Amino acid sequence: MDLHFGDSKPTDEERAAVDALLGPPESSWEGAARDEMRAADLRWARGGREARDRRDLLLPGLHAVNDRIGWISEGALDYLCRRLTVPPAEAYGVATFYAMFSLKPRPATVLHVCTDLACAAAGAPELCAGIEARRGPSSGVSVERSPCLGLCERAPAALAIKAGDPVRTAVSAPATVEGAVLAASSPGSAPEEPPAALAVPQAGQDGLMLLHRVGAVDPASLDDYRAHGGYTALRRAFELGPAGVIREVTDSGLVGRGGAAFPTGRKWQATASQPDRPHYLVCNADESEPGTFKDRVLMEGDPYALVEAMTIAGYATGAHTGYLYLRGEYPRALHLLQHAITQARARGLLGDDVLGQGYAFDIEIRRGAGAYICGEETALFNSIEGYRGEPRSKPPFPVEKGLFGKPTVENNVETLVNVLPVLTMGAPAYAAIGTGRSTGPKLFCVSGSVERPGVYEVPFGATLGEVLTLAGVREGLRAVLLGGAAGGFVRADELDVPLTFEGTREAGTTLGSGVVMAFDDSVPLPRLLLRIAEFFRDESCGQCVPCRVGTVRQEEALHRIVERTGADAAGDIALLREVGRAMRDASICGLGQTAWNAVESAIDRLGAYA
Repeated sequence: MDLHFGDSKPTDEERAAVDALLGPPESSWEGAARDEMRAADLRWARGGREARDRRDLLLPGLHAVNDRIGWISEGALDYLCRRLTVPPAEAYGVATFYAMFSLKPRPATVLHVCTDLACAAAGAPELCAGIEARRGPSSGVSVERSPCLGLCERAPAALAIKAGDPVRTAVSAPATVEGAVLAASSPGSAPEEPPAALAVPQAGQDGLMLLHRVGAVDPASLDDYRAHGGYTALRRAFELGPAGVIREVTDSGLVGRGGAAFPTGRKWQATASQPDRPHYLVCNADESEPGTFKDRVLMEGDPYALVEAMTIAGYATGAHTGYLYLRGEYPRALHLLQHAITQARARGLLGDDVLGQGYAFDIEIRRGAGAYICGEETALFNSIEGYRGEPRSKPPFPVEKGLFGKPTVENNVETLVNVLPVLTMGAPAYAAIGTGRSTGPKLFCVSGSVERPGVYEVPFGATLGEVLTLAGVREGLRAVLLGGAAGGFVRADELDVPLTFEGTREAGTTLGSGVVMAFDDSVPLPRLLLRIAEFFRDESCGQCVPCRVGTVRQEEALHRIVERTGADAAGDIALLREVGRAMRDASICGLGQTAWNAVESAIDRLGAYA
């Protein structure tokens, strides 16, 4: 591809897709039709600050073209670059960074079939083979093997996306060959997805705090949400004032639920105290960790709770704009959140004067496009800003210089939704739940060899065995993966591990994002480890050498030993340990630092290659 402005022209459909987002071009420089009256405007162009302020529309622009056409042509990319005054070489680097975009022609319909851990154990390879055997060369469908789609409770899963105006999507899960083919051939007539409540086996039970509205309210109804206690927490926040809200969150002991477990109150206070303005709030809803789907269930089952929680967080930290960065693989969550934001804005719960309190706050959704690394906060900032989603070196930390170089607080969905009970029940009552260092309730994503997979809410301190008992663990349990691909394995005789951040650390594993994936004797563990290695190799952004090279070497070694055992594998196991230490010690971000965790735990705790 020519990486300079060239002679390639966008089609009328491609131009319409970009113009629908950006409005019509204002000059010939931006791509408007050239005529004698407008020829002179080629001598000037937008630039400087005005051009930089539009750079963050690059990712939405790529989505607009990909959604309408199904792929991004050279002419479409060239036109988008002209509209945003972005160098084509940089836009090409951004577009090729994301797995959901294609810069080569492909059919309008793409069927993403999950081949990650839970789906692989549930028969994804056979599903892929069956689909490919059924579809002919002229089917007009591209079948792509995909990392985790966040539908682990209904594995195996497939997501069909049909480009057009509007774009159409359909989910098949649990997927069969017939169901997946139907979803791909006619997304509009595919069976409707089951409600989010079916992913919550505890739905309707007393005592739930985070999941109590899932299944009890209509996720599209603001009135129903308010009738079940919605916006009580925001009203209390206005009574307490920003400093009072931060004090409550701090005293509650709430820590981040994404895996890092950083105290939320400290993060909010550090951002609020920064003199530089404006401040930003970012909700990280890009849950791409294999085995994780709790945030999806919250957003699909109780979307107004997230809107309210983001408003509270913005108020406490002095932010007037919140960005919700949502996984591109979550079309139903996108639809429900867009509706919730529109309704909240229309009812005075977002906008220039929230609840008549003189506080202005609004939320903008930004869609990811298939990049696990964008779950790292600084990579997420780069993605929103229109750059490749590569992590930044720290310091400076986001509370000082985050999104657009301004003080930014970033939390994931579960962390933010926990703020609602903190304010409604008070910090002391919230802190009394769980343990001294891990307070409140925790959501766990249970999948694999269990009878009732889904999202479970338990207080911190419950044991792994208790959670698996709730889910109905099957006979023949061999191992449990805690924390997802970046977590670690525990043996079937270690189910007394307390599910707290400190308890899992003492047990030599990690709580991570709350993944509990059970595997019985029917699952070939070496193949599972190889899939984890392939995942990290695919998802490494390539910015730093330890991760870029180490993830490849790890996969190569596992390929060599996957069919061998005992002494034959000893040399490659030693190499794996050396590469793993290098990645852990020298990688820029958590992806490289944790890419060896699951393999190491399988070798040391399970004797995977003994």
